[in-house]
Amino acid sequence: MSLMTGASILITGGTGSFGKAFVRELLDNHDPRRVVILSRDELKQSDARRLYNDDPRLRWFIGDIRDRSRLDRAMHGVDYVVHAAALKQVDTAEYNPFEYVQTNVYGSQNVIDAAIDSGVKKVVALSTDKASSPINLYGATKLCADRMFVSGNSYAAAYETRFAVVRYGNVSGSRGSVVPLFRRLAEEGASIPITDKRMTRFWITLPQAVQFVLESFEIMTGGELYVPKIPSLRINDLAEAIAPGSPIHEIGIRPGEKLHEEMIAPDDSRRTVRLGDRYVVMPYVNGWGYEAPDEGIPVAEDFIYQSDSNDQWLSVDQLRTMTGADR
Repeated sequence: MSLMTGASILITGGTGSFGKAFVRELLDNHDPRRVVILSRDELKQSDARRLYNDDPRLRWFIGDIRDRSRLDRAMHGVDYVVHAAALKQVDTAEYNPFEYVQTNVYGSQNVIDAAIDSGVKKVVALSTDKASSPINLYGATKLCADRMFVSGNSYAAAYETRFAVVRYGNVSGSRGSVVPLFRRLAEEGASIPITDKRMTRFWITLPQAVQFVLESFEIMTGGELYVPKIPSLRINDLAEAIAPGSPIHEIGIRPGEKLHEEMIAPDDSRRTVRLGDRYVVMPYVNGWGYEAPDEGIPVAEDFIYQSDSNDQWLSVDQLRTMTGADR
C-alpha cells in the first residue's frame, strides 16, 4: 500500500506543471482521502477542476505561501506536503529580487513553520539545479530554501514533522520547456535559436519526477537532499529531435545562465552517497538524530554531478520518443 493511500496531501503551487501531474497520479493510483491544492491563480484552479472532473477528493485553496495564516488553514488535518510553489524565471528575478526573496525564502519559512504547527508528518520541497553553486538570484533564493528545509528538521526535532528536498534538472513537458518553442518554429520553417551549441542539460520527464518525489516520501527520515541519477542531453541534439534539418543560430548565453547544469557541487561530495537510482546529499548539521542510509555508497571526494560529465546521454532518437516528436 502506498504511503499516500487514505492520506490527506497538500500541494503548494498545485496548478503548475508538476502539481497537475502529481495530483493526476495521486487520484489515479493512490486513492488519497483528500488532496488540497493551494495556488494563487483562480483561472488555473478553474481549468484544473475541469481537468479532474471536479473529483470530490480535491479541495481548492486560493492563497499565497507569503500568507502564513492561509497556510495554517490549508494545512489543517494534512499528513503530507509537497512544496512546489516558487517564482522561477531567471531573468525576471534579476529585475524583481525582493519579490523572489518574499516568495522563495520567506514563503518557504512560512511553509516550514505552518507544517510543524499543524502536525504534518512529512514535507518534500522541490528544488532546482540552479540552487547548486548558484550564479543568479533565483538560484540563490532556492539554495536558501534548500538549506531552510533541511535545517527545518532542527526546529521540528521535538515534533513529528520531518523535511526533505528533491532537486532535479529540466523537465520535459513543463511550462518552461523549450520543446513547444522549437516545435512551433519548425512548423513555421524558421531557424531554431540555440544559446550555445556546447550547452548540455539534465533531462527528466514529468512522470519520472512525480515518481521520484513519491519514492522520496517513502524513504525519507528528514534532512536528505535527493538528486535523481538521470541522463544528459546536448542542446543541438534536442533541436535536431524536435526540428530535424532546421537551420540553427546561436543567440548567446543569457544572463544568469550556465553552459552546463550542476546538481551536486564538489564541496558537497563529502556529504554525498549513491543510493540506487539517486544520490543523497546529507545535512551539514544534525540536531534531530539523522542517520546516513546503511546501503549508501560514498562518492569520490572530488565528485561533481554536472551535465557535461554525466555517464548517461540521450540520443536524438530517444529524445524524439520522449518529446513525442516521432508521432
